[in-house]
Formats: sequence, C-alpha cells, structure tokens
Amino acid sequence: EFLEGNMDIGKKLLRDYINATITFQQLGKELNKSSKSIHRMLGPHGNPRLESILGIIKILQTHEKVKLRAKIVQQAA
Repeated sequence: EFLEGNMDIGKKLLRDYINATITFQQLGKELNKSSKSIHRMLGPHGNPRLESILGIIKILQTHEKVKLRAKIVQQAA
C-alpha cells in the first residue's frame, strides 16, 4: 500500500503487523524511540518521515528473518 501511495492504509497495516508480532514496546526499544511516539507516527494523523518507515521495516525484516525487495513492473498500456 505504501508503494501505491495509500499512506493511511499502509500505516494501518504496519500498526496491525507490529501489534501481532514484535509489539510497539519492543520496536520502540530497537528504534530508540518511545512506543507512544511510534503509535503517533503510524496513527491516522501521523506523518512519518521516510527514514522512520525504513527503520521500522528494517527491524521487522530482522525480526521475521525476511528481506523485502521492490521490483519494477511495467504496466500494460
């Protein structure tokens, strides 16, 4: 959803994923941020910087032992 430009849905998906896996408290420890700050950042009125989103994704990748990659796909005309 982030890559398609829908920030609100993308933030909600990240919140749900964090709640179901690593928890906001653990993520905050690993990011050196308060869990409250991360909640606000990913909340409906939050406006996270790209650096913050990438930091979250990096930690989630490590936690889940996966590597995310983006691939360019040309759309049909």
